Formats: sequence, structure tokens, C-alpha cells
Amino acid sequence: MTKKIYNLRERTAEFSKQVIDFIKTLKQDVITKPMISQLIRSATSIGANYCEADEGSSKKDFANKMSIANKEAKETMYWIQVIAHAIPEIKPQARILWQEAHELNLIFSTIIRSARK
Repeated sequence: MTKKIYNLRERTAEFSKQVIDFIKTLKQDVITKPMISQLIRSATSIGANYCEADEGSSKKDFANKMSIANKEAKETMYWIQVIAHAIPEIKPQARILWQEAHELNLIFSTIIRSARK
């Protein structure tokens, strides 16, 4: 079990790296290749959008960019789920990544609610 990172810049960057390493292990064929492409885009976009939000020019800008990061986390959860269906043997690793994306989603949702008050 890896130690949780509480700095969200570091945590989202580490998540991107874990997804990259995970994807390197996957077989790519006509079915999985488009899903893998979608996964890498959404997973790495989480951290990029979080960094943009962290530098937001206003409270509204911050909340909007956090919402994008949150949407990317939800999309990442989706792609992990369908890839695990397409390649059942990777379910244990996929479950760990799905859980981290879910935790980021919960954290971002809380931050967004607070920012919009």
C-alpha cells in the first residue's frame, strides 16, 4: 500500500504517472486502443486542470477549472471501468486506479462546493 499524498499537485501528477505505467502494460488491439487513448487523455488532464485552477484569476475561474478537473476524474473512472471489462485480467490494478480517481473526484467536489459558497 502506498502512502497517500495530500498535496494535490503532487497527488495528481503521481496519479498521471501511475496511469502511464499501467497503460504501458496493456495489450493494444482494435478494441482497446481507442479506450486507452481516451484514458491517457482524461487521466493526465486531471492534474493539468488542477494546476490551472490553483492559479485561477478569480474565485469563479478557480471553481470552473476545478469543475473541469473533476469532470476529467469522472471520465477517467469510466475509461478504467470499460478497459477492465475489455481486459479482465487487469481488474486488480484497474480497481486501485479507479479508487484514486474516485477519491480525487470526492476531494474536488468538496473543494468546488466550498468555492461556490
